Amino acid sequence: MTFIEFFKQQFIEEAATTRKMLARVPDDKFDYKPHPKSMDMKRLATHIADLPGWIHMTLTTDEIDFAQPYEQPVINTREDLMAYFEKRYEDGLGVLVEENEKLLSKPWTLRNGDTIYATNPKIEILRMSFSQQIHHRAQLGVYLRLLNIPIPGSYGPSADENNFS
Repeated sequence: MTFIEFFKQQFIEEAATTRKMLARVPDDKFDYKPHPKSMDMKRLATHIADLPGWIHMTLTTDEIDFAQPYEQPVINTREDLMAYFEKRYEDGLGVLVEENEKLLSKPWTLRNGDTIYATNPKIEILRMSFSQQIHHRAQLGVYLRLLNIPIPGSYGPSADENNFS
């Protein structure tokens, strides 16, 4: 199995879990945040929906510069959120092809203007992108739990699905 094949399999599996989690975000709770330092739910969910597109960005660019504008659509409803996720998912899936295996050792840079946070091989950025999706999805799970919204299972059934206490 090539790395691209491995990442594609993981991408598809993680997307299924992410899709279930994003589908639970209620339109009327977009402004909710559990702590003043937390992102509001809309920003967090939009970031989660965007992350599959980082696979595309990693394999088609050599860097991201946070000093440059980063465009995201206006998300006002769960329907908007899900549509954005599906678009970014298709973007990411579309570059997980055999011919991109040769790009995985090339460097990719995360910067903010002249400040370089990291330069790593693209394979490491792909792994980080998956980890970011999982990390932020878990944050969203906490938000949903605090709002008493049932949590879908991730790597097995959740307490809500099996009546665990």
